[in-house]
Amino acid sequence: MKLGVSMWSLYKLYRKEEMDTLGFIEYVGTLGIDGVELLEFFWKDKDNELLKAKEALSKYNLEVSAYAISNDFVRETEEEREEEVEKICIGVDTAIQLNSRIVRVFSGNLRPPYTYEQAKEWIIEGLKEGAKYAEKNNVVLALENHGLLAGKSEQVREIIGLVGSSYLRSTIDIGNFLLVGEQSVDAVKNLVDLAAHVHLKDFKKVPPDYQGEAYKGIGGVRLVGTVAGEGEVNLPEVLRILYSSGYKGYLSLEFEGPEDPKYGVEKSIENTKRILETLK
Repeated sequence: MKLGVSMWSLYKLYRKEEMDTLGFIEYVGTLGIDGVELLEFFWKDKDNELLKAKEALSKYNLEVSAYAISNDFVRETEEEREEEVEKICIGVDTAIQLNSRIVRVFSGNLRPPYTYEQAKEWIIEGLKEGAKYAEKNNVVLALENHGLLAGKSEQVREIIGLVGSSYLRSTIDIGNFLLVGEQSVDAVKNLVDLAAHVHLKDFKKVPPDYQGEAYKGIGGVRLVGTVAGEGEVNLPEVLRILYSSGYKGYLSLEFEGPEDPKYGVEKSIENTKRILETLK
């Protein structure tokens, strides 16, 4: 398995205008790992930055583990849903420019007045169209477990099965399962055969009176991001399952804790490397 970092881990620095995509690549180039996950979200001048990013990736001998887009098929009109398919097509084209063959995709967000079944129908239709374009270009779409429509492992399996394309697989976010009340070990076992990409993420529970920013999960549980291996995720067992399955893709770190992001990234890499050594 290879180690990478998602730029989302450095979101706080981007928001404070202390880091852009080029700076992120240069930073990861100092960490002694294999790759980066780049997001459509972070470009400010895409054409110009893309050229510089490709040069930096070559300089630091880094791969792009996946190119991530933020699509949402829960849209009222057919025209709006076609625009979401176009986001996938643009993501596929950009991934190819970055020498990556994986595009991380979402399903959508459940919101009134739409029912779960209506939303699922739109998601499947949209992903079918996106997968057709991906197949033409030999790129795999990797559906992340994210939100309430594809948050649980069984929901992800169902959607991938109903789309019915070998060019739609899974981005297994090992932390997000906790937000929908599913144990990461059980979820990874259920999805490992569909894995194209893995988000290395951890959360810890906090009490109801916690004053900082926290994610609210199903059942009222509150979770805060933490260093990988120091939270609720049984990271050694998750990595053992992935290793035993023969998964050879990326573990892309997505740190979301309140600490300094560079500390969180570097400590998470240290913890993960230590566990991986025990699997050899």
